[in-house]
Amino acid sequence: MKAAIETAAGAIAPYVRETPCRSSAALSRLTGSDVHLKLENLQESGSFKLRGVVNKVVSLNADQSGRLLVAASTGNHGLAFAHAVGLFGRKGKLFIPRTASRIKVDLLRSTGIPFETVGENCIEAEAHAHAFSRTGGHVWISPYNDLEVVHGQGTVAVELTRQLEGIDAVLVPVGGGGLISGIAAYLKAFDRDIQVIGCQPRNSCVMSQSVAAGKIVEAEEAPTISDGTAGGIEPGSVTFDLCRRFVDDFILLEEKEIERAICFLYENEGMAVEGAAALAVAAIMNNGARFAGRRVVAVLSGSRLDPTILRRLGCGRTHEVEA
Repeated sequence: MKAAIETAAGAIAPYVRETPCRSSAALSRLTGSDVHLKLENLQESGSFKLRGVVNKVVSLNADQSGRLLVAASTGNHGLAFAHAVGLFGRKGKLFIPRTASRIKVDLLRSTGIPFETVGENCIEAEAHAHAFSRTGGHVWISPYNDLEVVHGQGTVAVELTRQLEGIDAVLVPVGGGGLISGIAAYLKAFDRDIQVIGCQPRNSCVMSQSVAAGKIVEAEEAPTISDGTAGGIEPGSVTFDLCRRFVDDFILLEEKEIERAICFLYENEGMAVEGAAALAVAAIMNNGARFAGRRVVAVLSGSRLDPTILRRLGCGRTHEVEA
């Protein structure tokens, strides 16, 4: 997969931003490790998702070039999809679940992308959208269950290896597994000694439970502030086998730990990031001894945080929030 991910990096370069990887003095002091932040929250469209969507679109063959593009999303994939539809002058339709956060729905509405609300969760919305695309002969743009999408997400790792030497571990938020599958596959081919660790809320951790069980499972879930990673995994997803092969470990986080990381980033780094983006930072903060003396990277996956959450958590206002 390393060659396919490098090809994707070249293909999407004109359309996506190479995001910074910067040192975090505050996290390094707190944990005794050398912590760096890969800032996908600064990506065009607000999250890493744009990489996978763009790679899928530029990979379409001539027969698919005029067809309607279809996607389903709780937010970030939808925003990336809307951005790409506009970027390439395509027609698209989006399906979202009723549980999508208000701020993300408002942002989707502002893009002008046609969308329909179906289902109570992302799995139901994805199933409906996928069936719609099949019956209509449209092009389905999966949020994670597509190798072209995975290759696009894996370009985060291509940038990392250029930006930072001597990486010991990379911590990545995990939902359906598209981001960590691409990152882990690339990094293990680049240097098998780099640890790749998935981070999930304990309230919704289907991928880690599935890897532990050796098969994709259905698990009971509870609400989580990490709504961007919430939900199950599509049966037969390519990301499951990739996670089994390349991901070294998973760290599960309590809601209070994720909330603490959101506030820490806001107060010490001047960044308002969504719950999913704070997962990797929460994992480092709560496992200081494990990472002490090591060079670790936390991938901050997205920026779309409802401002009311900052107020509810009582986060300080010591820095201006980055746009």
